[in-house]
Amino acid sequence: MGQCVEIRLAVMGSLSHPLRDGPPEVIDPKDSYLVTRSIMAEPDYIEDDNPELIRPQKLINPVKTSRNHQDLHRELLMNQKRGLAPQNKPELQKVMEKRKRDQVIKQKEEEAQKKKSDLEIELLKRQQKLEQLELEKQKLQEEQENAPEFVKVKGNLRRTGQEVAQAQES
Repeated sequence: MGQCVEIRLAVMGSLSHPLRDGPPEVIDPKDSYLVTRSIMAEPDYIEDDNPELIRPQKLINPVKTSRNHQDLHRELLMNQKRGLAPQNKPELQKVMEKRKRDQVIKQKEEEAQKKKSDLEIELLKRQQKLEQLELEKQKLQEEQENAPEFVKVKGNLRRTGQEVAQAQES
């Protein structure tokens, strides 16, 4: 363990460099480690070789070191590489995924209905015009049926008068 600490210190000492007061140097953006190292303050224990100091060590996570956790993690990684998902999903997650799939399918159907060819659009326009004409004819017939008798007779007289005038001209 003593050698490991010495190697780390040697590596850290070679990477560290004092801050310079001169004009800023152009630093390669790929070397982000040096950029952050120049900004950060360096702790005292790196420079001192005092054996009395206790150097910090990373704490061990008991969950990650447990054999069960390692096996489970390894199994999940293998399944992910193979493309297999865990089969026992929570019920809420299953329901949410089903709703999302249904929503996507519904949106695709709506888009398919919205995207109509020029021929379909033209046929729909003609159909609407024909329906409007039929409605107008029905309204005229209803008005004529609901009109008083003298208005009907007057309309018949006009038509006969126009027919007689056309017959005389020809």
